[in-house]
Amino acid sequence: VGPVGHGQLTKMVNQICIAGLLQGLSEGMNFGQKAGLDMDKVIDVISKGAAGSWQMENRGKTMVRGEFEFGFAVDWMKKDLGIGVDLGKALNVPVPIGAAAYQMYAAASSLGEGQSDFSAVCRASKPSMGQGASGFT
Repeated sequence: VGPVGHGQLTKMVNQICIAGLLQGLSEGMNFGQKAGLDMDKVIDVISKGAAGSWQMENRGKTMVRGEFEFGFAVDWMKKDLGIGVDLGKALNVPVPIGAAAYQMYAAASSLGEGQSDFSAVCRASKPSMGQGASGFT
């Protein structure tokens, strides 16, 4: 993508983008579960529209079921977001969504989800996500 260092910077762009997207997905899944919706049906419907994404298709249902034993770890995303936020400060570029996402990943890690797939960030906003018949205990 360019000279030495641009690959790392490109990764930071990706991580900031995906962390914000996944936080929105987490909040939506929590909201839908709390409202008593059939989340498999909800995900099937909304994934075909503007909210659709790779994350929704591949992590939405596993988040609802509490399946986090695969993929990119929470602690790795926390590390990357910390780097991205620090670089944003150094470049004088505000990254408030990246900074907020960093806090959510730090919270998920403190809940013992550090080695879980980074979609386990949903546990930071609702620790019972994926537990019980409707996702809540």
